[in-house]
Amino acid sequence: MRKSMDRTGRGVVCALASLALSAALSSAVAAPAPGESARIPFTERYHVTQHGGIARAANSSVTCKTAAGRTATPCAVAQQGGAGRNGLYRMAAIDVDSDARTANSSSATLRIPAGSRVSYARLYWGGSLHGGTRQTAGNNGRVLIAEPGGRYRQVIADTLTGHRPHSAAEGFQASADVTRLVRSGGAYTVAQINMATGHSATGVWGGWTLVAAYENKKQPLRSIALWDGFQALGADRRELSLRLPGARIPANSHGLAGVVAYNGDRGRGNDTLSVRAGRHTAQTVRDAANPATDVMNSTVTDFGRTAVRWPAYRNTLGFDSDVFDIAPALRSGGDRLTFRFTTRDPGYLLGALFVQTDTRR
Repeated sequence: MRKSMDRTGRGVVCALASLALSAALSSAVAAPAPGESARIPFTERYHVTQHGGIARAANSSVTCKTAAGRTATPCAVAQQGGAGRNGLYRMAAIDVDSDARTANSSSATLRIPAGSRVSYARLYWGGSLHGGTRQTAGNNGRVLIAEPGGRYRQVIADTLTGHRPHSAAEGFQASADVTRLVRSGGAYTVAQINMATGHSATGVWGGWTLVAAYENKKQPLRSIALWDGFQALGADRRELSLRLPGARIPANSHGLAGVVAYNGDRGRGNDTLSVRAGRHTAQTVRDAANPATDVMNSTVTDFGRTAVRWPAYRNTLGFDSDVFDIAPALRSGGDRLTFRFTTRDPGYLLGALFVQTDTRR
């Protein structure tokens, strides 16, 4: 095994212990958070070559409440997958845990095969700070997570937090190593993301993504890579290319790629993603839920299907966490992978990229 280490069900939700939650909320007040930066370059966070794979759970933390203008699609229609952008609605926090002391919470299922061992797990969370209410940035680096059948535990960001303070679309992404908390699959709940609600012309958004690499001897030998940063794509930068070197991809391989992004607008047709293996022809990434020219379109999907989560709004109104099949780009093999993101105004914020490909020693 070759690896480079890290740089640093609904019923379960309602059964969270009150005492543990009180302790987590009170300790969050005093816990220090790392520094922040308006832009963080994308770099490799984790890489491993092993028999196994990578899994992801994710959900949005805010949704529409009412339309803020006559041109908006009704909120219920947008939630079920209809047209609609977050800047056209008054937004409200999602809160599934039936506890008044959490301002927001949502759940999602992490699918890890039985008999697997989690070798690394990382939690990403982010939100916008401008809306009808405005949040201060002091709590950006703090969040709560509950494992399946467990209690909320406080998580503190362990690396630089991305935060755009001088922007009408002020927002952030934070992350932390949660390997010790994530030992198996099941329904995970994330709460208390620092985010605004209400209406903003630039859009209110928020959500979280849990990524876990696992080892399983019954699965193929695979290369697993996790990259992250905090990059605004739009007026100032129209494209971003990420090159993942050192791949040993056999011909006719299988693979997947996952992307985490914020404040992508559905229906504008501005965003594309392509992947190229070695010097072969780049392949456009798309599926049934993510058109080739609107890939950052407010969805949380697995290969074009809505991911298992509570609630499972098909239009997340500003949050993307999607897993794509990239096998078409791997048919001829290759020694590296290049991902190219492009956009036009208004763009989006890119937070993470994770990749799994068949490999050989």
